[in-house]
Amino acid sequence: MTATASMPLLRYPVPSVIVRIAYEIEQRGVVYSWGGGHGSDPGPSKGTCQGYRGKTRPCPAATTRGLDCSGFTRWVYARAFGLDVLGPGTTDAHVRRMRRVGSAVPGDLVFFGKITKNTVKTHHVGIYLGNGKMMNAPETGASVRVDDIGRKKDFAGFYRY
Repeated sequence: MTATASMPLLRYPVPSVIVRIAYEIEQRGVVYSWGGGHGSDPGPSKGTCQGYRGKTRPCPAATTRGLDCSGFTRWVYARAFGLDVLGPGTTDAHVRRMRRVGSAVPGDLVFFGKITKNTVKTHHVGIYLGNGKMMNAPETGASVRVDDIGRKKDFAGFYRY
């Protein structure tokens, strides 16, 4: 007799659920905070000034409760999946947990930077909404919003969990 183990399968939420959650967060007016959203639990948190390169001086992140781009996508995915599937890492860590797709559907993540077989160096992520649009936490001084994907440089591809 052979012993077998089973593990519950994680159900992928309907893409429209991911998009709906993103829009709900946008309606809250959550502000950008460098490093925000990377606490032990997904969601807005005070950011950090470590590694901050923004134009606003002095760095406002340590006193601002909000989300950066990967903190935003982490929170949306955690709410949609029912658990923290992306974890507290950066865009580089998150893209490593995903698979690249050639044809995006709303709810996929859109990454910016350089991703090759041997190199992952990303600098931004958003949630694909369709029609060339994404929801993202774009920069210091802004709130979560909808932008054209073409607004950011270095498109690296669409990814799905």
